[in-house]
Amino acid sequence: MRAVLSTPIIETVDLRKVFRSPRRQPGALGALRTLFTREYEERVAVSNVSVSIQPGELVGYIGPNGAGKSTTIKMLTGILVPTSGELRVAGVVPFEHRSQNARNIGVVFGQRSQLYWDLPLVESFELLRAIYTVPRDRYRRNLDEFVALLEMEDFLRTPVRQLSLGQRMRGDFAAALLHDPKIVYLDEPTIGLDVVAKEAIRAFIARINAERETTIVLTTHDLADVERLCRRIVLIDRGALIYDGDVERIKSEYGRYRTLVVHFAQPVASPSLTGAELVAHDGTTARLRFDRNRERADLLIRQASERYPVEDVSIEEPDLESIIRRIYREGYERQHEEAPT
Repeated sequence: MRAVLSTPIIETVDLRKVFRSPRRQPGALGALRTLFTREYEERVAVSNVSVSIQPGELVGYIGPNGAGKSTTIKMLTGILVPTSGELRVAGVVPFEHRSQNARNIGVVFGQRSQLYWDLPLVESFELLRAIYTVPRDRYRRNLDEFVALLEMEDFLRTPVRQLSLGQRMRGDFAAALLHDPKIVYLDEPTIGLDVVAKEAIRAFIARINAERETTIVLTTHDLADVERLCRRIVLIDRGALIYDGDVERIKSEYGRYRTLVVHFAQPVASPSLTGAELVAHDGTTARLRFDRNRERADLLIRQASERYPVEDVSIEEPDLESIIRRIYREGYERQHEEAPT
């Protein structure tokens, strides 16, 4: 069992980032006026976000486009300087100690690559070994392990520009981990991949987190990645933190509606159950939605079997994507008020 340490490996306190841009005045006179009198517009990208992540955690950091996810990651990596607040990653302030911070972290961007486009994949790895001054024996050990886990032997000597998207992503994962970083940031790591490639990448992430206890922060719009990998999610919207907790907790508290799927032995005209709402029906199959806080599934199943010739039944739980979508659409506070205490 992984020990929980008291000192967080990532900690932010009231982290805030505001972007200022000059306000443009229309027309030639307005442009002239702008030269002498500067007025600025401010846009709050991240607003007073406080998060604490322990070593070895795998956390999903999610939100809609423009929520502030990428801005937060850029502050964690030292690319951006916060407007205010406190920030420490593996004991250092990223923007004050960029070189030291870079040695502690690995980054994988789904739409950008750190591999060298015209070089064979293995030569990109060799260059990264030199950049991070990884000892030769440790580099060889890591590379052999990643080649085996990610099945890269067949294209190890192929130029990066000739690799498929799935092959390139596997190469990017290996490149981010060659120097044994304490923390890895994954930004849309499975975007554009097919089902088989996605599952291979997910299995690799889970294994690295479990065996090496690497702390992983995953930002993605594919919530299937989050459900498959993360126990904890941090939910951000319009720059503000609106949820930080277990995936199962948000599913149980805010995904209050379950679906009872009933298969009949023969067609049934208009099936109905007390305490459930019929949402779909095609004659031999009915889908009925019910509130888990008010109705018991076993009693609904018994009611269905007493009324109709039931052949089979199943219960569908709400998926994380539908819950998050509903929170974005209707607001977290409203969902919170409807949730059980």
